[in-house]
Amino acid sequence: MMKIIRLTNIKTPNAFILSVLIIFVVAVIAGGCSSSSSSGNKSAATNGKKPLVVFVAGDHEYSGESTLPILAAELEKNYGIRTKVIKAYPNQNSEENIPGLEALREADLAVFFLRWRRLPEEQLVYIDEYLKSGKPVMGFRTSSHAFNYPKGHALEAWNAFGERAFGTPPGWGGAARHTHYGHESTTDVRIVPEAAKHPILTGVNPEFHVSSWLYTVLPDFPKKGAEWLLMGKSVNPNSKNAVDQPVAWTWTNPAGARVFFTTIGHPEDFQVESFQRLVVNAIHWELGKPVPKTWKGKMDINVPYRGIVN
Repeated sequence: MMKIIRLTNIKTPNAFILSVLIIFVVAVIAGGCSSSSSSGNKSAATNGKKPLVVFVAGDHEYSGESTLPILAAELEKNYGIRTKVIKAYPNQNSEENIPGLEALREADLAVFFLRWRRLPEEQLVYIDEYLKSGKPVMGFRTSSHAFNYPKGHALEAWNAFGERAFGTPPGWGGAARHTHYGHESTTDVRIVPEAAKHPILTGVNPEFHVSSWLYTVLPDFPKKGAEWLLMGKSVNPNSKNAVDQPVAWTWTNPAGARVFFTTIGHPEDFQVESFQRLVVNAIHWELGKPVPKTWKGKMDINVPYRGIVN
């Protein structure tokens, strides 16, 4: 803030000129400080950096360790988003080790594609910190049952990670009867009419088909307050009583974080352009960014279904 200097006892022209020069110098210095401070605040607010999305992959069945890096590369190349992919090590069947989770401390968005992990507490601490931070979180398919600690284990509560993070049933099976309609089935997907104008659905076809067998989450999930975006209808289900189920939704979790979750995620689903757009839009929405006005085109994600292999 510039101070006002009162000029008194100016008796000569030279003294007057000197006083004016002093005022000018003080004003320049004050203005410079003010400008610098304002610039610093603006920099802190906008950060000036591209947002960082950290992908965490570790599932036995759906090859998230192969599909997510292709998605990450597309975000880097065409959408101005920094990414980092961390994976179960040494391979997708390693249930007790995902090195590099400390990257979550720098993440602006965490994206999980996990299935039945039993991580040590020293690795879980980074996930716990992230969930408590209130930063946005996103999950694919088996992340509803990301952890599978035995009954009585000190970390057994982590089996309900999906419920805490995404509003899914608290693990596979159980009282919520979280299951699917058989490996011979596929799913017809349609936009929920009431959600048609949601930014995440920009450019997504009103109806499309995916290879994922439909997961059951109703009647108690997604959690209260979730906005359903897409519904799925099982094709060739193993039950005559198959019920249509929500397959994508948004939510605000208990930490106040913006959430997007989808029960879709079979590797062949990533070949479907509407699914690709859904995911890219959701990442932008989660980051608080406008969804892309211009779609950069279909991604070449050609990962075959592997199933569970030893």
